[in-house]
Amino acid sequence: MYRKVSRICLASEPNITHFLQVSWEKALGSGFVIMLTDGHSAWTGTVSESEISQEADDIAMEKEKYVDELRKALVSGAGAADMYKFIFSKESGHFSFDKELKDVSFRLGSVTLDKVANTAEVIRELIGYCLDTISENEAKNEHLLKENERLLRDWSDVQGRFEKCVSSKEALETDLYKRFILVLNEKKAKIRSLHKLLSEVQELEKNAECGRESAMCSEITADQDAVYDESTDEESEASVLAPATHCKDDSIFSSPDVTDIAPSRKRRHLTQKNLGIEPKMVPQEHQLQEKGKLDPALPETLKKEQTSTENMSLETLRNTGPEDLFDE
Repeated sequence: MYRKVSRICLASEPNITHFLQVSWEKALGSGFVIMLTDGHSAWTGTVSESEISQEADDIAMEKEKYVDELRKALVSGAGAADMYKFIFSKESGHFSFDKELKDVSFRLGSVTLDKVANTAEVIRELIGYCLDTISENEAKNEHLLKENERLLRDWSDVQGRFEKCVSSKEALETDLYKRFILVLNEKKAKIRSLHKLLSEVQELEKNAECGRESAMCSEITADQDAVYDESTDEESEASVLAPATHCKDDSIFSSPDVTDIAPSRKRRHLTQKNLGIEPKMVPQEHQLQEKGKLDPALPETLKKEQTSTENMSLETLRNTGPEDLFDE
């Protein structure tokens, strides 16, 4: 059973202190017992669950909220001293309690109390309950004090460990920061070296590309020069070959030292005709032209052969007289 004892002042006797005890089994809403005493006399009464429900319906309030208001008024004393007003009539034994809100007051509940015959027993029981409650509270207080001391010791231990952890953390952070700076500096140096190497490689590639471009340009120029030289050589060979032929013809027919050999040719022609043999002679000029066409790359050799042939013909003509020609 749960009990709660509190001091109250009645509206009819505000100068006299009364003691109100409320006891219940399971919950306050399932019913409770009230005992009121002024130290000389005692009164007691019971409030059932149905009566609680009826009172909640009378004031148009939910039961849970009504039970909460009863707890504040009779058990916990949560409200201010002038918030709840208790009224008791010793003649009729009617006990009521009201709640005041500014200028408005409404009744929370009422119960009829019966006078107890053995008041001393009730007062003795009330005093014993108060002493037991005080002892329990003191034991709880002592236990709470010990628990508080233990918690303080634990807190001091935890605080010391926390300070050690903080100092270790700061030392570790400092060490890691130093290592990080070293690693960062190494990485920066490596990055700088890689950048430098990359720039050197790019410069080398650029120089190599420029060299390749210049080599290609020189090859193209050389090819163009070779083509130009070949065309120039062909033109020079043709120009050399043509004047050589003309010079030969001029040297043979226009030379003042050559004796006219027309009678000899005519006689030879008649003799061959009489014998029935057709001369197969190719003009020397034609042979030289054909030979020049077949081998244009040897103009100097051809020129030498032409010169030698001309010399031989001139010598023959010089050494042969007109009489020899007619003798033939």
